[in-house]
Amino acid sequence: MACDRRVVVIGAGVGGLAAAMILAAQGVETLVFDMAAAPGGKLREVEVEGCRIDAGPTVFTLREVFEELFAEAGGDLGSQLKLHRAQRLARHAWSGGARLDLYGDVEANADAIGAFAGAAEADGYRAFAARSARIYGTLRDAYIRAPKPNPVTLAARIGLAKLPDLLAISPFATLEHSLGEHFRDPRLRQLFGRYATYCGSSPYLAPATLMLVAHAEHEGVWYVEGGMRRVAEEMRRLAERRGARFRFHTRVKEIIVRNGRVVGVATDRGERFRADAVVFNGDVAALGEGLLGPRARGAAPSCGPAKRSLSAITWLGVGEARGFELIRHNVFFAADYAREFEAIFKHGRLPAAPTVYVCASDRQDEGLVAPGAERLFCLVNAPAGWSGTDAAEEFEACEKAADQLMRNCGLELNWRRRRVTTPNDFAGLFPATGGALYGPASHGWRASFRRAGSRTRLPGLYLAGGSVHPGPGLPTVALSGWLAAQALIADLDLNKSLVPAAMPGGISTPSATTVAAD
Repeated sequence: MACDRRVVVIGAGVGGLAAAMILAAQGVETLVFDMAAAPGGKLREVEVEGCRIDAGPTVFTLREVFEELFAEAGGDLGSQLKLHRAQRLARHAWSGGARLDLYGDVEANADAIGAFAGAAEADGYRAFAARSARIYGTLRDAYIRAPKPNPVTLAARIGLAKLPDLLAISPFATLEHSLGEHFRDPRLRQLFGRYATYCGSSPYLAPATLMLVAHAEHEGVWYVEGGMRRVAEEMRRLAERRGARFRFHTRVKEIIVRNGRVVGVATDRGERFRADAVVFNGDVAALGEGLLGPRARGAAPSCGPAKRSLSAITWLGVGEARGFELIRHNVFFAADYAREFEAIFKHGRLPAAPTVYVCASDRQDEGLVAPGAERLFCLVNAPAGWSGTDAAEEFEACEKAADQLMRNCGLELNWRRRRVTTPNDFAGLFPATGGALYGPASHGWRASFRRAGSRTRLPGLYLAGGSVHPGPGLPTVALSGWLAAQALIADLDLNKSLVPAAMPGGISTPSATTVAAD
């Protein structure tokens, strides 16, 4: 089936790819533009010494979202991607030699925590895991997979009969405070407080609702054979098989508006393309900053610099790891977690003693099959928009502290070659973000409701990506694209405009169509 409508998707990140898959599968003529050379957005990779290394998201969770998305677009996730379920989710370490592995099984974690911190902490973990599952179950269909609600509509979706479940999501307490109800050991509060960073936030400011991340991990963490970028590549292939067309190395500089609604886009190549609707898969702040033209300003609310989420400094390359048995995901915790987030969110500075995440791409649940050089990705949290008069000295101190922490935990990294990425670099890669990697920070109970939804104030313009509902993270960003496509289909009543058509065999480059603005 095909229809006579054309939709332009701006940005071939995961949200834009999801929208393109759904729209093309519905027979909509779908054109996707991206400034980069390949799909993926933040799901990117960097080549060092001939090795392709994941340089963005490194964790694949909520597989069911992608299975359903691929099926909706006429594909099959299992045949397009080779996924292997992780048994050990992460290895955590502190100075002095303390280590704790977490697993995909609640009882295995309880046993590990009991051996690490005692039976009372193991019981606290069981209660925490049950609470996490309850929060996730309450919000799965009412919030995560549904169009953006407000507090009233969210309560209505959950229903009065489940009022205790609504109260149990604990939106008014911070994650750190609620973790104190389950764990006395500060190391465990630090470990599970790290879930706030999965959406670029501080555990001392983010709501306890983010406990649900623990249950998402219990649903399964997966290794993607060939690297995380394969997810984007397979999404693109499926979209193309359904008729979507892609233009890379092309920036959309303006959303064209006529008679108060979207009618097309203009590119930096001087071309104009007609469109009945546009899906913008980029940071919503780009609209307010006028990066998509004057007519798109004010189409959606966006956060100011003070409310941006975390950025990062990353070291990525090839080297040897000695003295500490890495697995795929490893976290080395600094002693004063509160001071780390205070430096970032209160003072806008790099932490003097940062926690360090290390992804060893050539490992899974165990160590290397053969010793030697391997692909390594190290990350410390940093403030968006970071720069200052003492930036070089501040960076050097942070890097030195990160290296010393890993040494204190037993790990020595000997780099053969590496590349460094700073918040300023991320700001250049992702316009209007200031380097923030997760959109607005999820601080306070109102933050989730303040995110923009799929629809905007400008008819014909829809939003997807990590800065809009339901939030950052691969599965939720994919859902944002799906929700945008569903809203668009409903608003344009595309189901009624479908007409029989043969599925195109070869896809030609889309030709520009002249459109005039007001």
